[in-house]
Amino acid sequence: MDFQQSLRKLAEAGRLAVVKSEVDPVHELAGIAREFEGGKVVLFEKVKGFTFPLAIGLWWNRDNLAELFGVEKSDLSFLFARAMASLAKNPVAPVVVENAPAQQVVMEDVDLFRIPVPTLALKDGGPYFDNCIVIARDPDTGVRNTSIHRLMITGKDKLGLLMDYGRHLRDYYERAEARNEALEITINNGVNAAYYVAAITPSAAAPIDVDELGVASFLLGEPARLCRSKTVKPEGIADAQLIIEAEILPHLREPEGPFGEVSGYYAVEDNRWVVKVKAITHCQNPVISSLLPGKEVWNSVGLGVEASLFQNISRQVKGLKKVYMTHGGSHYHVIIQIDPPANGLSKNAILAAFAAFPPLQMVTAVNSDVDIENPEEVERAMVTRCDPTRDIIIIPGALGHELNPVTNDGFGAKMGFDCTYPLPKERKYEKVAFQKVNLGDYEIDYPEKSS
Repeated sequence: MDFQQSLRKLAEAGRLAVVKSEVDPVHELAGIAREFEGGKVVLFEKVKGFTFPLAIGLWWNRDNLAELFGVEKSDLSFLFARAMASLAKNPVAPVVVENAPAQQVVMEDVDLFRIPVPTLALKDGGPYFDNCIVIARDPDTGVRNTSIHRLMITGKDKLGLLMDYGRHLRDYYERAEARNEALEITINNGVNAAYYVAAITPSAAAPIDVDELGVASFLLGEPARLCRSKTVKPEGIADAQLIIEAEILPHLREPEGPFGEVSGYYAVEDNRWVVKVKAITHCQNPVISSLLPGKEVWNSVGLGVEASLFQNISRQVKGLKKVYMTHGGSHYHVIIQIDPPANGLSKNAILAAFAAFPPLQMVTAVNSDVDIENPEEVERAMVTRCDPTRDIIIIPGALGHELNPVTNDGFGAKMGFDCTYPLPKERKYEKVAFQKVNLGDYEIDYPEKSS
């Protein structure tokens, strides 16, 4: 199932909104998308100045994703956990196919400005690709890496790139740059969601010597499909809507930014890495894919992180039930649901979470009688089960995420809240409960308001 087939499946399920009016890709498109955020995926049929349509919002609703993956919403993170666990067992390697749909059309004169890439936030530095799958090969071992990075269009054949500290792509690049070599990549737009899951797999689940595309193969139920590139060594995704073949140039930095990031704040302009485009191919009549930073990232990164954290914490601490990355906390706050068999283990679980996903700034632990997706229940646990003198953990001087403005280039403190009741459980921690009923069994009238 390619990206367009995914959109048709969502349309059949009533989960697609189609904007037929012409919209300006500079700010107006994102403004409309923001009104739909968290609901239906949005397809813009007419993007001013462009031929191709654009879709946004594939990841901002977990019900939409459950529809695509054919599971219940509550099972998504567990499905992703199984997919990521497959990397350590019997990963299915991708296959390279001929006559790839993504290479049906070759752009004769490379020109990024012919692609409908939106300028999203009001102070963004320009149009951004922000959800493309970047594929590279380790300059020493040849192992593939699949990841997502923001890319600002700065010229017809040039992009500005952000590579966060600690990412595998940056490790690849720094080793290539030390040899005065460019790092070749493909930039893949509009793909099956399975490839996106592979790209967001945390390093704790996919070490640098592991090809994350095994995750996509697991979710697809067949080997991931790649195609040989025309100008670079890394392959492209055969069923992508569009592939950009490029290289990250050594010893060159140019201005990139600002960009309205997932943190809810602008990442500032700075001199960053430069990507030179060598070729562009696409399928017939492609639909370009974009992402609105916010719920799409919280859900996509969240589901991947939840899956990885569940695996890593469970190996160390008993009693873990569920992990949830909150929306209000960006990807800096997770809530873990745990019934520890002994006092103190919930604090161990908090520390294990920080170790497994360094960008975390805060971890909250609650018992299984708390709905971790309900902020009111979590807050109630915080004020009734967390004793500040013994249950707040502060870790000073730790490495976090450089895009979090509370840190100093990623360096700062972390905090954990143990909101689990002490063992043995006392009666005072028993939550009030009521009889469950079905309102359909009762005759109920709802009088209309009189005029």
